[in-house]
Amino acid sequence: MKKKLNVQSIYLILIMAFFYLPIVYVIFFSFNESRSLTNFTGFSLQWYEKMFKTRAMMESVYYSTLIAVIATIVSTIVGTIVAIGLSKSSRLIKQIVTQVNNLPMLNPDIVTAIGLMLLFSTFNIPTGFGTLLLAHIIFCIPYVILSVMPKLRQLDENLAEAALDLGCTPFQALYKVIIPQIKEGIVSGALVAFTMSFDDFVISYFTTGPGINNISTYVYATTKRINPSVNALSTLIVLVITIILIITNVVPMIKTRRIKNEKAA
Repeated sequence: MKKKLNVQSIYLILIMAFFYLPIVYVIFFSFNESRSLTNFTGFSLQWYEKMFKTRAMMESVYYSTLIAVIATIVSTIVGTIVAIGLSKSSRLIKQIVTQVNNLPMLNPDIVTAIGLMLLFSTFNIPTGFGTLLLAHIIFCIPYVILSVMPKLRQLDENLAEAALDLGCTPFQALYKVIIPQIKEGIVSGALVAFTMSFDDFVISYFTTGPGINNISTYVYATTKRINPSVNALSTLIVLVITIILIITNVVPMIKTRRIKNEKAA
């Protein structure tokens, strides 16, 4: 038993090292005084300073954040409405739409990217910010639907009808009764949508236009030369994501513990 546990511990350590050592490596060399990525010559913040002074890099951060925020808002609203509509639809329609919804997630990104590129080319739509944003909204919606549907299955089917019988309009029943009951699924879907949009490269590469780069396409364009400022940018992204994860996980735990303490008192 002890030997089995030791082997499992070794596997776990190796897996954790495989995932996190590259991140630690990038963070470590983002403070390097020289441009070297193998020899640490001294501590310096010059690459962070250069990062903020590089206009193209700051524009990529701006476009990535703006597109991710807009795509998350639109896809969350549309995905939630579609999921609620599906929950009230017939079984046949629900199965058909669910299968269609799963296609973008099952397809390789390259297939979706080429499909969107050909779609925009067919209708002579000039690629740029609009096509990039539309592409992100399209591939984010299925993830929101997939996150909201399980919560709707747990919802009492008579809840909306009870709200209508008590005097609520359909819209009031939606945002006062249904949405509060499925808000965990909505938040989860929004977080997944934001992550997928902010992180995307393949679809962005095929649907963006001249002068419009998000972080992933900008980093790809700079891979042919050593640019330690990219390490600094990556470090800040890791820091922001870590803070968001702590907030989204710790705050609900604190609220739950507070509610338990109030009930115990």
